Amino acid sequence: MEPARAACRGGEPRTGVLAHLERLEAEAIRSRKQLEQQAEESALESKINKLRSLRDQLRADVKRRQATIEASTANSEPNRMAGIDEPEDLQRKQENMKGILQAYHFTGLSGKLTSRGVCVCISTAFEGNLLDSYFVDLVIQKPLRIHHHSVPVFIPLEELSAKYLQTDIQHFLFSLSEYLNAYSGRRYQADQLQSEFADFLAGPLQRNPLCNLLAFTYKVELKSQSFPFCARLMYKDITVTLPTDVAVTCQGEPSTSQEEQRVAHENLFRSKPLHQVFALFAKKGEKLDMSLIS
Repeated sequence: MEPARAACRGGEPRTGVLAHLERLEAEAIRSRKQLEQQAEESALESKINKLRSLRDQLRADVKRRQATIEASTANSEPNRMAGIDEPEDLQRKQENMKGILQAYHFTGLSGKLTSRGVCVCISTAFEGNLLDSYFVDLVIQKPLRIHHHSVPVFIPLEELSAKYLQTDIQHFLFSLSEYLNAYSGRRYQADQLQSEFADFLAGPLQRNPLCNLLAFTYKVELKSQSFPFCARLMYKDITVTLPTDVAVTCQGEPSTSQEEQRVAHENLFRSKPLHQVFALFAKKGEKLDMSLIS
């Protein structure tokens, strides 16, 4: 009887307890990671809300300044408006444009008056990094027209011009700036992925000129095994810097852990800039298996 009891104390029941403890420890680790991820997402959401609030505040400030400019222009000589000649009207438009540029200066727009009208410079930035600048040379005449510009061909400049240039120059400039900043932000993320996290990529990063469609294969290490994932990011709204559609797939039939990682990666790509996602991969020790690139 004694040997049997000893077997019960030191045999399979003990092994079962250890296995149970290991499962509890693994669940605790998963729970902690989930809490950390939720905290990061909450902090990011808070930051996004603050930036949106700041953006709305800037828009409201610009509108107030523009209203002040228009009211000042309208009230300066109200009795002469009917008899104003074309040179005076063009001069008034130039002064109005100068006031708009002064109001927009802190939002990345600047410019100078020219003999024809005004040359507007739109400076773009992402995450505090100054990126490219673009210019639009406007001729102040009837109708207003664009003389020269450096805006990329895939930005809908003609569409924006047709909608707003003659009726709301402020809206035209703000919308154009929004498109250009979003494009520069998407391109910056793709460039950062290629330059800072190239070791994670299994092959080239595929992107179109507008950088609103990205496709790439990357490989991470999970539980000492390497797994490849294929990602496709679509930005249907080209005024944003986060993808609207994300698809991450695994090669072959995914295991339970692979499927969990696939879903987690999709959520990360939707909520964080591209290079920040790979910075998280590197921080968590999900390193590339170089066997894929050989």
